[in-house]
Amino acid sequence: MAAVFIKLYPENPDPRKISQVIDVLQKGGVIIYPTDTVYGMGCDIFNQKAIERIGLIKGVKPKKEHFSFICYDLSNISEYTRSLSTPVFKLMKKALPGPFTFILAANNKVPKLLNSKKKTVGIRVPDHSIPRLLVKELGQPILTTSIRDEDDVIEYSTDPELIYEKYKDLVDVVIDGGYGNNVASTVVDCSSDQIEVIREGLGEISEIM
Repeated sequence: MAAVFIKLYPENPDPRKISQVIDVLQKGGVIIYPTDTVYGMGCDIFNQKAIERIGLIKGVKPKKEHFSFICYDLSNISEYTRSLSTPVFKLMKKALPGPFTFILAANNKVPKLLNSKKKTVGIRVPDHSIPRLLVKELGQPILTTSIRDEDDVIEYSTDPELIYEKYKDLVDVVIDGGYGNNVASTVVDCSSDQIEVIREGLGEISEIM
């Protein structure tokens, strides 16, 4: 059965369509959705089968893949991370919502969720109403990973209709939130005492440091 293609406007997302997507997530579905960077693929962080399914779609092992969590804001990050130092918290507060992924030391909850031995977790709070609203309505973070093309020239798909054509038989919902970006988030490793940029992306680190 082909995925449902749902048009949502970031400025004013239809509550009924949001509820439709939430229902899919609660039932263990996999969705593709817009962010402030590239389109992402995600599921409920508490659904192990859905996490494994994403691994199969991407051809990776969830235990080894660097999945991140999309959160609504900074308020519930402490549920999944060890205590943050004041400089790291101030940096995140300045940067988020925005096109950054922060790698943080994970607490004991994360390895159980991902069925792995991971000691870190990526945290995203995108500056985009659709994924944040989904997280807010779901009541917990969404596991996320970016969609990536095999084409070396066009690294990420930006057209939701083309994304749908490619993934319609693999996922349950594709959200059309307009054209996406083709630059991923800037990844900042804050899991140790040293703050380190490990991938330059859309986020300008000089503006928040």
